[in-house]
Amino acid sequence: MINIKSEREIELLRQAGHIVYETHQYLKPFLKEGITTKEIDDLAAEFIKKCGATPSCKGYQGYPANICISINDEVVHGIAGRRKLKNGDIVTLDICACYKGYHGDSAWSYPVGNVSSDAKYILEHTEKALYEGLKVVKAGCRVGDISHAIEEYANKYHLGVIKELTGHGVGNHLHEEPNVPNYGKAGTGPILKEGMVIAIEPMLTIGSPDIYMEDDDWTIKTDDGSLSGHFEHTVVVRNDGCEILTGE
Repeated sequence: MINIKSEREIELLRQAGHIVYETHQYLKPFLKEGITTKEIDDLAAEFIKKCGATPSCKGYQGYPANICISINDEVVHGIAGRRKLKNGDIVTLDICACYKGYHGDSAWSYPVGNVSSDAKYILEHTEKALYEGLKVVKAGCRVGDISHAIEEYANKYHLGVIKELTGHGVGNHLHEEPNVPNYGKAGTGPILKEGMVIAIEPMLTIGSPDIYMEDDDWTIKTDDGSLSGHFEHTVVVRNDGCEILTGE
């Protein structure tokens, strides 16, 4: 069942989303060569807690870190540790915060220092694919319309679309219905209604879309070692479009 949120709930989701946005802005200056992913994770947890929220990822289905930090060919769910960022890396921060029982969720991929042309390409076009999906969101559209818009853009720029990982509903649970795939046929899937809240999150690769899970049972990587990008906003569906809850 897809829940329609009240304006009171949307306001709490808006505040949770703003905390996520502010956490991204706080962490960006630290994303330099030499910092460990554990140091980034600790900074994120401290900031989120100062904002009166808690890191939603911590303990979620056993996940051990506060945010997900994925590097280069790691698509999602990288676990913080001793690894240090290097010049030329892509690092994705997937940040989720719970505020008064409601969640904000946004992922963003960042360049570290001077990155390759391939890295610039995947970052530019995965972000643009997100906004192609957001353009079609409004009450009365179907989930498949979003999925198709993202896939069409990815195909235009010859990027791999990871099919096993999807966007999702957001509310007082971090993951709710509906799933929002990054591929699909327009005019199919659930109809969106005013007040629904969803996270849209293209996960694209510069190479093959095939993926595998590491032995830690969390980190998902590209099969061929190709770079991946991940951009995500949580939005509320409105009659005339959508409101981004995890933006400025």
